[in-house]
Amino acid sequence: MAMQISEILFFILKCIYLAVPGMFANMAPVLFKNSMKFLAAPVDFGKTWKGKPIFGKNKTFRGFVAGIFLAIIATLLQTYLYSKYPYFQSLSFIPYSEIDPFLLGFLMGFGVLFGDLAESFVKRRLGIPPGGRFFPWDQLDHLAGGLLFLSFVFIPPWEVVACLIALAVLLSVTIKHIGYWLGIEKSKW
Repeated sequence: MAMQISEILFFILKCIYLAVPGMFANMAPVLFKNSMKFLAAPVDFGKTWKGKPIFGKNKTFRGFVAGIFLAIIATLLQTYLYSKYPYFQSLSFIPYSEIDPFLLGFLMGFGVLFGDLAESFVKRRLGIPPGGRFFPWDQLDHLAGGLLFLSFVFIPPWEVVACLIALAVLLSVTIKHIGYWLGIEKSKW
C-alpha cells in the first residue's frame, strides 16, 4: 500500500532531523566569521597549486573548528532527546544510545566541511571564484561529505540518501532565491 501523506511528511522530517548536525556545521563558518580571529588562517595557508589557490582564503581553520563544535553540540542534544523522549526515538534513524555523540558530531561536522573543501578545490581548478555558481555541486558537496564520514558509524538507507539529495537541492535553491528577493543575496544562485 502506498505511503500516506502523513507518513511521507514524517519521513521527510526524519531525514531533516538526521541532517541537523551537518546543517549546523555548514552554517558555522558564516556564524563565526567575526570571532576566534586567531583561527582565521586559511587551511591552505594561502598556498597555490599550478598558479591557483588550493582552496581559497574563505576556507579557514575557524570554520572547521566552529563547524565541528556546532555539530557536536547538535548530536549531544539529539542524544539527550533520544534518551529522554520516545518521540525523538521515533524521529531518529540513528540509534543515539549506541554511538558516542562526540564521535558522531565530529564525523558529521568534519564530513560536511570536508565535502565543502573538496568542492572548493575543484572550483579553483576550474577557475570558478569563491561564491561562484557550480550547480548542483554547491548544493550537494556538504551532504556528500557528511554522509561519507557518517558511514563510518551509521549507513542510512538509500531512501534516506535520495530524500536528502532532493531536499539539499530544493532547499538550497529556494533559500538562495528568497535571499535574492529580500536583497540579502547578490544572485539567485
